[in-house]
Parts: sequence; C-alpha cells; structure tokens
Amino acid sequence: MYTTREQDLVYQNEVKEIKLLSLLEITNAINENAPVKHLMKIFTFILKEQLGFSKFVLLMNQKEWGNPVKIGFKGKIDLKAIDKEFSRFKEITIIESSKSKILHQFQVIIPVFHSEKPLAFLLLSSNLDSENETSYFSFVQTLTNIIAVAVENKRLGEQNVIKERISKELEVASEMQKLLFPSELPSNKKMDLSAKYIPRHAIGGDYYDFIPLGDDEYIICIADVSGKGISAALLMANFQATIRTLFKYQRFEMPFLIEELNKKVMRSAKGEKFITFFIAHYNAHTRQMKYVNAGHNHPFILHGRKIFMLDKGCIGLGMLDEIPKINVGTIELSPNSTFVLYTDGLIELENNEGKLFGINQLVKAAQSYAPLKMEDMNNIIFSKLDDWRGDLSFVDDTAIFSCKFF
Repeated sequence: MYTTREQDLVYQNEVKEIKLLSLLEITNAINENAPVKHLMKIFTFILKEQLGFSKFVLLMNQKEWGNPVKIGFKGKIDLKAIDKEFSRFKEITIIESSKSKILHQFQVIIPVFHSEKPLAFLLLSSNLDSENETSYFSFVQTLTNIIAVAVENKRLGEQNVIKERISKELEVASEMQKLLFPSELPSNKKMDLSAKYIPRHAIGGDYYDFIPLGDDEYIICIADVSGKGISAALLMANFQATIRTLFKYQRFEMPFLIEELNKKVMRSAKGEKFITFFIAHYNAHTRQMKYVNAGHNHPFILHGRKIFMLDKGCIGLGMLDEIPKINVGTIELSPNSTFVLYTDGLIELENNEGKLFGINQLVKAAQSYAPLKMEDMNNIIFSKLDDWRGDLSFVDDTAIFSCKFF
C-alpha cells in the first residue's frame, strides 16, 4: 500500500510522463512538417484522452478566425465576434459567470498571444476534480501556444512559397514581355531610332514598337494600358503580340486596324480596362506619315523651331464596343525631323512640391538636344526626370521613343 505522500509522487510522475510524451509527440509532428489536420488530431487526442478534458473548443486566427477543433460542444460559434468578445482575456481565466452565449458553457478560457496579436483561444470544460484540472491549465496553454505558433508559421511559410512562385513567374513574364519589344532599333543614314523604358514593376503596361514593312515603309507605335498591376501588364502583352501577329501576315488600312484592335481589347478586358494607342505608318520614300492617335498623349514632331502635335484619331481602345469616328492624320516629314513618342508616366512625374514634369519641359528638352543621337537625347531627358523627382520614385511606367528621319 502506498502512503498519501507516495501516491502524490506517483501521480506527479504520471503527470510528468504524460506532459513529456505529449510535447514529444507534438514537436515530432511539427518537425516532420505534418499537415495542420494531423496536428489538430494529436492536439485533440492529448486533451481528451491523455488529459481528460471532455469538452473544449479551439479558435485560431489565420488571417481570420476559424474553428479547427470542437469536442463535446454542439452550439454555433459567431467567429466574427471573437475579437470583440475575447480580446479582453490576456491570461488563463476561470469563467465564473458570463452573458456570452458561448463563454457561459465553459469553465476556463486559455488565450495565446504573439506580439499582442491573438493567435488562439481555447475554451475548456472537464470532469476532472478542480485540483487536478488546475494543474493542467498552464501546460495546456503551453501546448496550445506550440500548436498555434506552428500553424501560424506554416501559414507564413506557405505565403512565402507563394510569393517566391509569383516572383519567379513574374521574372519569366518579364523576360517574355521583353521579347515582344524590338530587340534593335535602326541607326543608319535614313534614320536614328532609340527608346528608353522604365517599368514600375517587373512587368509593365507601356509598349512601343517599330515594325518594318519593307525597305521604305515602317510601323511606329506606342501604347499605355489603364490601371496598374499584373492584369494590366498581361493585357498589354496580349495586345503587343496581336499587333505583331497582324502585321506579320498582312497590311491593313488604319481605320480597319483600329476597329479590329478595339474588338480585341474589348474581348480581353471586358470593359474593365482600356488602352491608349498611337500608330503611324511612315513611308521613307515619299516622306509621308499616316497616323491615328487613339486617346494617347500627343506625340510631336520637331523641325527646327516648329512643333507639330499629332492629335488626329479617336477614343482609346476598349472604351466602347464600337468607335464612333476614326480620323486618320497625314503629315509630311521634312529632312532632319525629330519624332518623339512618350507615355503619361513621363509628363505626369511629380516633384517634391507636387508639380508635374509636363509636356512643355519635355518639348523644350527635345528641342535643345535633338541635334544629338536619339539615345543620348533620351538619356539626358531621363536624367532631367531624375533631377525633377529627387528622392521620389517613379510611380508609373515611363517610356520615351525618339526617331530622327534624315
């Protein structure tokens, strides 16, 4: 026969063994990267079978509150009210009386916090005597803490994996998008072309292109999609590919081409986004340029001190199912004319005082440096943009496409 003292020691040793085995089982499962459902099964088994709690509910916060474990309780839990009802509990609390529909059905609430953020609340009732029950509460809090932190770490880990995957996908998309831009722009006795483009993100929503149609005819275009982000960039990439594909097989009259592109944008964007677009067809032999400006910032042509804004055209692509009217502009380029196309990220760049760089500054800079090679002129203009924005970042995709025709 054991004495009372010996019985207490035996009981304490049994409790210690249960606690150690419980911790070992949980930590092994965590180290083996067991799924959350498996962790919850172990947690439930320990509380119910090893520790003897007959009724408990575990509430966990993963972006929003959920209820992964519910034993011995059949009531409904208002997950939206958890923050309001339970946030006042910062430590193990015996529930003596409560007006809460759920709290009054349990004997104790065990909170788990991390950096003042509630990760979990465990509600408990049991058939144990109060002395034995109390001895388990601190251990149960430790166990719940381990589980809650492990689940939170798994969630954050999955988020990081998703972020890494998205990052890699964006890298691939960025490389694919680069392939759609002209790899080389001509610089010869006929013309000198150069472009500079800084996307706001990995993939951008601006586009420029130069497509030869023979020895003396060329397509020159620039575009900007409304909005930002991946969806805008993907719409523009699709638009780029469409233009390239169209001109690979056939030539089109300007109005027909604009109408077809408008249908394509409407189908792809479903009216949620639109594209401003400028396209010119230049004949180097006749020096005649035909163009349509579909809602884009006005490109301009410089010849000496003369400035010609190219504003003939129509509304942006994807704004309406059908474009009401398309005006085709025509202009003849004198020798040594400089043709400048750009997107709104350039002229709408703000300085620290909230002032825009503006079209006037762009025109003045182009007039000053037009005698230089187009690459040098573009670099100087971007250096002026850097001076203008100071320590501010580019807030939009920013592109300039400059062409000199000799």
